[in-house]
Amino acid sequence: MKKDTITKKLIKEIIIKDISKYILGIELDEIEFLNEEYQRVESRRADIVVKVKNEYILHLELQSSYDSKMAYRMCRYWLDIREITDLPIKQYLINFSNKNMKNYIEEFGYNFDMINIKDIDCHTLLNTNSPDAVVLSILCDFKDQNPIDITSKILVKLKKMLKEEEFRKYFLILEEISGLRDLKEVVKEAEMRLMDITFEDYPSYEIGMEKGIQQGIQQGIQQGIQQGIQQGEEIGKIKAFYELGFDIKEISKRLNKSEEEIITIIRS
Repeated sequence: MKKDTITKKLIKEIIIKDISKYILGIELDEIEFLNEEYQRVESRRADIVVKVKNEYILHLELQSSYDSKMAYRMCRYWLDIREITDLPIKQYLINFSNKNMKNYIEEFGYNFDMINIKDIDCHTLLNTNSPDAVVLSILCDFKDQNPIDITSKILVKLKKMLKEEEFRKYFLILEEISGLRDLKEVVKEAEMRLMDITFEDYPSYEIGMEKGIQQGIQQGIQQGIQQGIQQGEEIGKIKAFYELGFDIKEISKRLNKSEEEIITIIRS
């Protein structure tokens, strides 16, 4: 997917603020990322460390699998952060695994807050009128429902709530955070469902149809008109895929057309 409408850094900032607001209950207005050079340089690095206003340091650790030594890792991160600042440190472990982990080290008197995502029903966020909350619902518990069905509901709701430019932004956020639960392929499948349902709703589809039909009419024969209609449908699909953010290779593969044909149609 193309990432030209929103940067990785902006996605990360939005995710931090949304997780803080809708999962932790903390409103964040101003945040400043700590420079990476201040974080431990090794294979394991704290996920998110930000300075909030100039009042405290917020450390969010997003953990997708069970780790029996997680408390020691969190303690090590706390020590790393303490080396560079005297501000109060708030630590949260967002646990995406199905097992609880210890959030304390008794002999040190050390502890941190832990949120078990499996304890949050996805519908709690999905049923709100906030696109930020709706996107975050993909991180929560689906209960016994099919992940593709839930993800499709998320996309349909976002599509109804947002204008096209905003929808694309939130789709990129959804795509990014879905990786925390290894659901990127599920998001792609749900996206294809949405495309099947709503192709005709895209302005680019209508424009493509009009262009193809006009080309057929210009040929001056009925056969040309029919060919133009078919060509218009193909143009519409290509432009709709591109409008949603698919790259050239993906469109080529899905529609069985050469990349050169795709590029020519997009530029037309």
